[in-house]
Amino acid sequence: MTEREKMLSGALYDASDPELAALRKRARRLMRAFLHAQQRMLRLHPDLAQLIRQDLRLINRSVLYDDHVRESFLEILNARGNVAPTLRSMHEVGLLGKYLPEFGDREKERVTVRHLLTHSSGLKPWRAFHELLLEKERKTGERWLATQAARELVLERVLRSGLVHEPGAAAVYGDLDFIALGALVEAVTQRRLDDVVRERITVPLGLSDTFFVPLGEGAGMPDALRHRTAATENCPWRERILWGEVHDPNAWAMGGVAGHAGLFATADDLMRFAGIVLDVWHGRSDALPRELLRAFATRQRMPEKSDWALGWDTPTAGASSSGKHFSANSIGHLGFTGTSIWIDLERECTVVMLTNRVHQVAKRSKFDLRPEVHDAIREAFEAGWAE
Repeated sequence: MTEREKMLSGALYDASDPELAALRKRARRLMRAFLHAQQRMLRLHPDLAQLIRQDLRLINRSVLYDDHVRESFLEILNARGNVAPTLRSMHEVGLLGKYLPEFGDREKERVTVRHLLTHSSGLKPWRAFHELLLEKERKTGERWLATQAARELVLERVLRSGLVHEPGAAAVYGDLDFIALGALVEAVTQRRLDDVVRERITVPLGLSDTFFVPLGEGAGMPDALRHRTAATENCPWRERILWGEVHDPNAWAMGGVAGHAGLFATADDLMRFAGIVLDVWHGRSDALPRELLRAFATRQRMPEKSDWALGWDTPTAGASSSGKHFSANSIGHLGFTGTSIWIDLERECTVVMLTNRVHQVAKRSKFDLRPEVHDAIREAFEAGWAE
């Protein structure tokens, strides 16, 4: 037991110390708030009670989840990694073609980094590159999936893609925008994306449980980490339950490292990340460039009715996965496998929700649970804190 834990438990509590008394009172309020949140969720969904009893010993803050909010880290990489060293470069026409010559094809010269970050570039949202590679394997008898050749093929197809609408005319969430951004990071730094993320984000920010898992011969997740990882889908074309490898089919086909998917992380690391964002936002830390962070958290209006900031989502009035209590000055993101993070920059409140909605069957889901959880947490904390 740490000194802080002993103090909070009362072992070292000194009633004459006002600082310790205030901290102990805060701890009691937090515990009441947690209990309020749990009781509220069980009233809303009584079927959760049995799941909680069964899984509490298995699911904890050290469990690794796949496909969490990877775009958020790529945004920070743009700030820390000199990919977008000034706000002006995000708007610079021709920048992408300068570093990625293939991107200059098919009338994409006017697409900027800002367009990619706001999902308004005009690139097609998604393409089944894994199916193309599967077909190549069937026809040639050679291995393609999760190889360097596959990664290069996918990147070339993305960068040479045509546009389905004019840049800035619509905002449609898609993977190709961030695959292209990942390629840009690699072109600027001349390093592979997972190495850059580790050296410029996770290690400097102390995120020890956030990483990509490269695939291929001699690669993969070590057993010690795999046993801490939530398994995802029973995948028909990969013919197994995915456990310790990226769920996203195109990221898997690219070898596990891509700009749009592939990061694993824990709740603790995401809470730490959110705390850093809040500290920088409020001027308590210089871990990230504050001006860039504020720009990245600002709704871009590309087009006018879009809710996207730079990479981050912002609450859609009346229809946000963050529920109804997060302020308009909030940023967040979802992951396909059932993960999310919402940070209320104004009220300094963070909710990290790591679930496993694709376990066994990827198409079965209940999206309305997410805002209910966020509402329950916010309401319970307000009620518990007021007592």
